[in-house]
Amino acid sequence: MVFYFSGVSVKQLWIIFKPMKQKISLLPVLFLAALSIFAQEKKLYNPAANANADIEAAIKKAAAENKFVVLQAGGNWCSWCLEFARISKANPQIDSVIKSSFVWYELNCSKENTNLPVLAKYGYPQRFGFPVFIILDSKGQRIHTQNSEYLEDGKRSYDQKKVLSFLQQWTPKAVFGKTYAQ
Repeated sequence: MVFYFSGVSVKQLWIIFKPMKQKISLLPVLFLAALSIFAQEKKLYNPAANANADIEAAIKKAAAENKFVVLQAGGNWCSWCLEFARISKANPQIDSVIKSSFVWYELNCSKENTNLPVLAKYGYPQRFGFPVFIILDSKGQRIHTQNSEYLEDGKRSYDQKKVLSFLQQWTPKAVFGKTYAQ
């Protein structure tokens, strides 16, 4: 006895859907594998880091290399923080300005480690939300705090022209006037 559904036998349906069934059964395995890879990925912010010691090291490195320090305060919980890191590395111009002019430090601000004393030292920049960028000169003095909201594109990312302009305006060359005609 053969059953038909809209002119197609059950056996014919089985032949059609069997390969699809095998593919569908692989989806959970692929999903778990992707989660495993993502979980093993290095996190941007380190809640266990000694921020004071790390910032002092960044200041020394910046002084030796004639650069400024940028503290990107935020956390691994912050999608905007991770997005900024992504577009910074993906855009060659932004990445180049960062590498040539700044020593970058991701300052963790999370439940595990709020780093409130560090934030207090730099004028409570968390009032602007996260991420927030604190620019230090090569002596460790705060020279600018940037609210990242002004760098957004309104589409869940950052306007790359605004980010590039912000960074270029706060390089040591721009701040010290070395690029201006006399």
